[in-house]
Amino acid sequence: MYRILIVDDEEKIREVIKEYGEFEGYSVTEASDGMEAVNICKSEDFDIIIMDIMMPRLDGYSAVKEIKKNKDIPVLMLSARGEEYDKLFGFEIGIDDYVVKPFSPKEIMARIKVIINRSKAKEKTNKKIIFKGLVIDFDGRNVYVDDEKVDMTPKEYDLLFYMVRNKNIALTREKLLNEIWGYDFYGDERTVDTHIKMLRNSLGNYRDFIVTLRGLGYKFEYNE
Repeated sequence: MYRILIVDDEEKIREVIKEYGEFEGYSVTEASDGMEAVNICKSEDFDIIIMDIMMPRLDGYSAVKEIKKNKDIPVLMLSARGEEYDKLFGFEIGIDDYVVKPFSPKEIMARIKVIINRSKAKEKTNKKIIFKGLVIDFDGRNVYVDDEKVDMTPKEYDLLFYMVRNKNIALTREKLLNEIWGYDFYGDERTVDTHIKMLRNSLGNYRDFIVTLRGLGYKFEYNE
């Protein structure tokens, strides 16, 4: 049975998500603020955390950063704020998804399922691929740029690995959304553009391997 930690200072929101979660067969634990969530995660493990942003004592962003110092637990962030900056900051600290309030409980359940399934899927490639000074270690989930290990967000890794596996193939934004995020983002293709920008910055001298296909999407281009 997969375990969910719901972190929100609004009891009604926790109750709704818990009701739907238990109906789907999940074991649900609740926390009313970020500090409580951090303390719970010190002694317990979860398959996913549903984290609100604006909370007393410790906000959601700070709680996620503290939890990820010791445990790599997937996070779905909830917020009443839908500005791009808030989403971008969340992805930069390693969250897996971002949902703006008010939300549909059924949508939350769908996103939870996708995130858990993807986090449980283990890479079985057992290989490294080298593109000049760019080294991609699929099995170790590491990326090196000119012998320096690069720290990226989980979605940057997923995006890069998928594009490399589909090297020299044109990939639409919709295709990338479906394959990497695994859920219909209601046509918000800016999510892809934002992460491509982050990924290019992480690749440094090799940013040009990711080619923009105007009006279509992107591709990882490399010809030996």
